[in-house]
Amino acid sequence: MDVEHSAVQHASAQPANPWRLSVAPMLDWTDRHCRYFHRLLTRHTRLYTEMVTTGALLHGDQARHLDFNPEEHPVALQLGGSEPADLAACARLAQRWGYDEVNLNCGCPSERVQRGAFGACLMAEPQLVADGVKAMRDAVDIDVTVKHRIGIDKIESYDFVRDFVGRVAEAGCEVFIVHARNAWLQGLSPKENRDIPPLRYELVHRLKREFPQLTIVINGGIQTDEQIAEQLQHVDGVMVGRQAYHEPWQMALWDERFFGQVGPAVSREALEAQWLAYLERHCAAGHSWPQAMRHALGLYNGLPGARRWRQVWSDHQLKTLPPAEVAQQALAARLEQVRRQQETDARRQAQLPPG
Repeated sequence: MDVEHSAVQHASAQPANPWRLSVAPMLDWTDRHCRYFHRLLTRHTRLYTEMVTTGALLHGDQARHLDFNPEEHPVALQLGGSEPADLAACARLAQRWGYDEVNLNCGCPSERVQRGAFGACLMAEPQLVADGVKAMRDAVDIDVTVKHRIGIDKIESYDFVRDFVGRVAEAGCEVFIVHARNAWLQGLSPKENRDIPPLRYELVHRLKREFPQLTIVINGGIQTDEQIAEQLQHVDGVMVGRQAYHEPWQMALWDERFFGQVGPAVSREALEAQWLAYLERHCAAGHSWPQAMRHALGLYNGLPGARRWRQVWSDHQLKTLPPAEVAQQALAARLEQVRRQQETDARRQAQLPPG
């Protein structure tokens, strides 16, 4: 992969604010297959990897964690770690691999992450975060950003997040992605931490007012395009998480609405054909397709036949077939469900009294 050439080509095509819209880093979800699928829907939305720990990169299979498709640009690597020297070394790897950005995770509340002394617990150590940011900025030319919460545990004072941002900004960080909930380090699972602590968007808006020179991106609970547009009245960017994953077709209009550009997705059927070609290339390289296909199962959500289409692609008995054969079966099942629904609707219509 000629990542350096790809990155240079890509940079000239980027909008003035690369963080206007992005898809959140989501563990076990936003792998390279997911990101390729999302890129078929939107060219300009910024994409993030799953969180990768510094230990995994420095002592594990770097290619497995870092390889990506050139089409994924703009794409950022999210790191989990706290040791400045390790963060700097991993930032160098990110730049060498061709990533557009390296992002430090200061928002994950899981116990495993806490045991590693990184994630949301780093918000209690802003100077350590600042040291890590400075080490990365000194090591690379690409953007270094931080993703964090508005507070931890029962600390709900605005002063806490303001002081955190202020200290880290002094180290040279110019982009802060703020999940507008507290992280409860005790008593809640990571899943519960995404839903139970209340959203307080006003704190993120206040950060933008008090730090106008910084790029402030808001994250958490934002689902509709109308909500995205509303948030963009107050902050520089919006990061969408689970909504983008489960309702991917929503992204098909983002380039036009939020970047003033025509998006790449003409129709769901055309997108499916492009995705199928990707799966076939993946299989030709010696891999199986189900792990990649799981990211696209929401493509027809909201349309008749979507459930049957999903069921066929999820049938484990079909996983050894070539993806083109499964696609034919899925299409036939979807159209059959549509036909049956139309017949049912016609019968109901015929039973209605006239007028």
